[in-house]
Amino acid sequence: MNESIRVLEMMPLIMLGLYLVLIVAGIYAIFLFIALAKRGIRALDIYLDEKTNQK
Repeated sequence: MNESIRVLEMMPLIMLGLYLVLIVAGIYAIFLFIALAKRGIRALDIYLDEKTNQK
């Protein structure tokens, strides 16, 4: 009985840890998306420049 009570006492700490991990993963995903968007914009600029200056 004591072991099950200890597990239940640890549950909020486990949930807090999981919550923090998800927040960090979300921030990292946003960072990666911004980096991908910057590369996409740069590639689009290069593509458009090649198409417009190709005379």
